[in-house]
Amino acid sequence: MDSGSNLDTLMARYQAGDFAAVTALVECVGPQLHRFFRAQSASRSDADDLLQETWLRIHRVRHTYRLGEPVLPWFYAIARRVRIDHYRKAGRTTARERRLEEVSDVAAMLPGDEAQADDLETLLAPLSESQREVIRMMKVAGMSLEEVARATSSSVGSVKQKVHRAYRNLRDRIAMGPKKESSGGLP
Repeated sequence: MDSGSNLDTLMARYQAGDFAAVTALVECVGPQLHRFFRAQSASRSDADDLLQETWLRIHRVRHTYRLGEPVLPWFYAIARRVRIDHYRKAGRTTARERRLEEVSDVAAMLPGDEAQADDLETLLAPLSESQREVIRMMKVAGMSLEEVARATSSSVGSVKQKVHRAYRNLRDRIAMGPKKESSGGLP
């Protein structure tokens, strides 16, 4: 019996409830899947996490494997989806962290004493009411663009525009802040 049909047999046994078969599958296919992740991952730790997530997902969807079809392509299809999901999630997390850093930088750079800089209303005071509203919903309440759009009866594009303009207004205020203070004492 070749290794492909051996894997297919092990998968059929696993589906039937023979959990000893999963141990054999992990020993046979695990190193191949780990190499697959390691070749495309920056760290061994990420590859280990992706491999573990793949086996968990295989376990959850093992009933969808069709007996008689090659199991190795099925494993790799699941591994590929796990990898894609991981990188999408990492991208969203990085984007959120970057946006939060921008807001923190804005708060840290505003002129005035530190107690005022911590006060959200003071930070948002120069903005229009609609800009303050979308910033509060997104940054304080943690709502998505779509949720803010529904709550304000606006389009997603309109919400994006308001947020962009609010950030631009805050950045402009920061850029102009020290100039106003230094020129304020001139005759």
